[in-house]
Amino acid sequence: MTDTLDHLNAEFSRVDDRRVHGKVVAVQGMLVEIGGVAGYLSIGDRCAIAARNGRDVRCEVIGFRDGVALAMPYGPLEGVGLGCRANILNADPVIRPHASWLGRVINAFGQPIDGGGPLKQGDEPFPIRNQPPPAHARKRLGGKIDLGVRSLNTFTTCCIGQRMGIFAGSGVGKSVLMAMMARYTNADVIVIGLVGERGREVQEFIQDELGPEGLARSVVVVATSDESALMRREAAYMTLAVAEYWRDQGREVLCLMDSVTRFAMAQREIGLSAGEPPASKGYTPTVFSELPRLLERAGPGVGAGDITGIFTVLVEGDDHNEPIADAVRGILDGHIVLDRTIAHRNRYPAVNILRSVSRAMPACNDEAQNLLVNRARELLSSYDDMAELIRLGAYRKGSDPLVDEAIYYYPRLEEFIAQQREEAAELESGYARLAAILTEPGGPPDQEGAPGAAPAGAQVETQGGVA
Repeated sequence: MTDTLDHLNAEFSRVDDRRVHGKVVAVQGMLVEIGGVAGYLSIGDRCAIAARNGRDVRCEVIGFRDGVALAMPYGPLEGVGLGCRANILNADPVIRPHASWLGRVINAFGQPIDGGGPLKQGDEPFPIRNQPPPAHARKRLGGKIDLGVRSLNTFTTCCIGQRMGIFAGSGVGKSVLMAMMARYTNADVIVIGLVGERGREVQEFIQDELGPEGLARSVVVVATSDESALMRREAAYMTLAVAEYWRDQGREVLCLMDSVTRFAMAQREIGLSAGEPPASKGYTPTVFSELPRLLERAGPGVGAGDITGIFTVLVEGDDHNEPIADAVRGILDGHIVLDRTIAHRNRYPAVNILRSVSRAMPACNDEAQNLLVNRARELLSSYDDMAELIRLGAYRKGSDPLVDEAIYYYPRLEEFIAQQREEAAELESGYARLAAILTEPGGPPDQEGAPGAAPAGAQVETQGGVA
């Protein structure tokens, strides 16, 4: 009983005894100008406009101009007109996550949207727009994390606390790849942010791609493409806030966000409405300042828990050097490239191994594993260099021993990289299977004459022992 009273007293202590309000003095597009409250508001504060149709329109202050506050709404502006009262909301934007949130789907405000009833609120508040942990206090990257996808585990090995980007155009398989990681990873908790997702695909992703086994240990945050720019941006902040809760509980969290590009587009809309000058491809300066603030929140923690972040980047026109892709690539600890030409060959996941990099490699592997991966990359690269001549029949066998080996091993390596969405792949089994391919008896002789020999000095563990 005493604990309950203490909790209620703490809640009441946060309630301000004053109510401050202003009035709407102008509406331009999605921008609302509020007068009479200049001394009571700051950037990021929220207010509720009493619309003439009887509903409250929640807004956020994004700037000031000529003594009035500039606010953008979280929803439609129907019913808002000149003179409408704008009540200032004193509550800080925080959430109170609870362990029972696992298996639930919430919106950008942390409200349930899955029909499962109210969410239980925890005792500790977590700021939605938290600051990244201080760099000097953070741990280093942990051991390897099993993502459940063979090509990623082997060729772009990810460590606990690492942040990776999946760069791809539309329709190349990002959502399926994310769902495979959510189902098969060995992380304790998965937090999934669907930012600007198509409304039609949300239920398909949750029910078909993620499935009951994936949802059971996940929290899904959703803001669809028809929602306001503030809601889409807030969904990204909410995703990291929920992940930070589980990290502070000492859990290993896998944070999946689709996509950072739509977060950047939402911030661009907000910045342009506030009067920011457009920079590269119309993106405003705040886009490039908000990206590191968002992405740096993932990574190693200062205590027992960590957030391993996988962020998708929707490259426009398959241009991997467009501004957002270029900025995100410089912030993250590696990138996974999904190639449309590979998808056209019906090989999924359509990971371009030669263009994908993990900055945790080769330090996270032992020498034998690095030799094995480098050998496979060498063969894939040799085949890629001569692919056009090979397809045209212009390459003569025996002209280059390395190319001969690449031609022999290429279909086997492609089969190794391919993986059905219903197939789980364990981390260590990937190295064993790759070793079995590259030491296959009867393969083409290498430069020293041994058939299908592994690199000199390599001792690779297989299912039957050491090769």
